[in-house]
Amino acid sequence: MSERGALRVRLNRLAREVAKFGAVGVLGLFVNMAAFNLLRGTTDIPVVRASLLATVIAILFNYVGFRYFTYRDRDKTGRTRELSLFLLFSTVGLVIENGVLYVATYGFGWDGPLQSNVFKFLGIAVATLFRFWSYRTWVFRALPARAAVQSAQSFLEQRRAEERRTEQRPTGQRRTEQRPTEQRRTSEPDRVGS
Repeated sequence: MSERGALRVRLNRLAREVAKFGAVGVLGLFVNMAAFNLLRGTTDIPVVRASLLATVIAILFNYVGFRYFTYRDRDKTGRTRELSLFLLFSTVGLVIENGVLYVATYGFGWDGPLQSNVFKFLGIAVATLFRFWSYRTWVFRALPARAAVQSAQSFLEQRRAEERRTEQRPTGQRRTEQRPTEQRRTSEPDRVGS
């Protein structure tokens, strides 16, 4: 596979990952905002505490979505480690998300329902960038053997193709055990001279 083809494959995989992450994220956003507005509208819990509770509910929802949908093909061997890292990075995301709301509410006095929702949403957006990077880099890590297996399969496919080409040569030509690149180099002068 050419470098360009390999890049295209990697970009396609990343696009699928972003789409799946986004699908879970949108549902998590809905859970987060619904829980926030429900808590804010039906209880006397202060704005930032209601947001913290809503974020925790969304974190639990998102873990299930990420583990069993977005990153279901990733390494599943270290679940304790995975969950610990997920909770650690989710806590950092929680601080980012609710820090924005805290500053808006207590720093600037913007605590109306619309203002709270706008700054909650803004905090979620900023925290989502951090979460995407940290989850894919540290929590739901790709299986290390996948690249090695793909490389080996590619090598074997090239080798089989070479053997098929060698078997299809006329009987008068000698079979050689050269690699495809060596065959191209030795056969190029013949083509040029013809």
